[in-house]
Amino acid sequence: MSITINFEDYLYLENETTNYTPYVVDPQTLSCEIKPLDPTAALTLCFILIIIFLLAIPGNLLVGWVIGTSRQALTPSDVYLFHLTIADSLMALTVPFWAAALVKGWVFGDFMCKVLNLIIEANFYTSILFLACISIDRYLVIVHASESHRSRLRMCSWILCAAVWALGGALALPALFNDATKLDPDTKRMICTENFDLGKASSWRLATRAFRHVFGFFLPLSVMIVCYSITIIRLLSTRGFQKHRAMKVIISVVIAFLLCWTPYHITMMVDTALRYDLFVFGCATRRLVNMALYITNSLALLHSCINPVLYAFVGEKFRRNMMLLIQRKVRQERLSGSRFSRSTSQTSDLNGAVL
Repeated sequence: MSITINFEDYLYLENETTNYTPYVVDPQTLSCEIKPLDPTAALTLCFILIIIFLLAIPGNLLVGWVIGTSRQALTPSDVYLFHLTIADSLMALTVPFWAAALVKGWVFGDFMCKVLNLIIEANFYTSILFLACISIDRYLVIVHASESHRSRLRMCSWILCAAVWALGGALALPALFNDATKLDPDTKRMICTENFDLGKASSWRLATRAFRHVFGFFLPLSVMIVCYSITIIRLLSTRGFQKHRAMKVIISVVIAFLLCWTPYHITMMVDTALRYDLFVFGCATRRLVNMALYITNSLALLHSCINPVLYAFVGEKFRRNMMLLIQRKVRQERLSGSRFSRSTSQTSDLNGAVL
């Protein structure tokens, strides 16, 4: 997933003829030129991306610190949430590069174009896969509750995390097809975009987008909907519904994922339909979809800083653990300070005796 868009597949001629003859595309016959974003829009999106970066890094570090330093045994859901913060942090680290590319074009070369797209694609897949793992864990713990199940799930959670990272990395490999490409020979402005050299470019693009929609959205989303539907029905039928307040955090995380990523997938589907001439379009539609792709990309990156906010405002367990950690840290600092003052006092007394 790149923050820049390439419309080289669109061929919309001003003068159409009834007789079809082979032709070579002439740039002069294209009714809509491929241009970078308007400077005002680019600066606005750049500012939004910088805010996302400044919120995501400290927020995810705080969540990772609270979960990772907990003295209680981590549940499988805690383990998945911890790895989710890692995925969000890695995604947030790529944001400054996309912000700079909006204003100056892509100035980081082919290698960084491939690496950054690989990181963002891998963490796109791992984020929703970890959310699916959490939904399955909540289903097993609540619907099929037993100590033997819990112990086995706790043992398998770290192995499953390794499998999720491996699968996310494998699904992200098509990101290596991204290259730095010159957008305008006159301005020499570069973009980081897909460049399929093997076989037919349109077929490769259609296949990679199908994988992204199926394995990165619809399939995990279906798992979450089924698991959470059964789990919530089970909770509503029991008197201990208030005991499962942690479900509010999990459901909030899923809703946040949908709000951030659903517009991106819908826009990508519309873009694919335009590329493959599934309906008639004009310049206004092309420019609208172009702008929508930039905006939904930025909205998708916003997901990397939302989860810490949800934990802070929705998660009672998280707030309690965070306060305990802060109190423990304050006590340790006070204890170390008192030890330092006693050692200083003893040293001064000894110096006075010697003098």
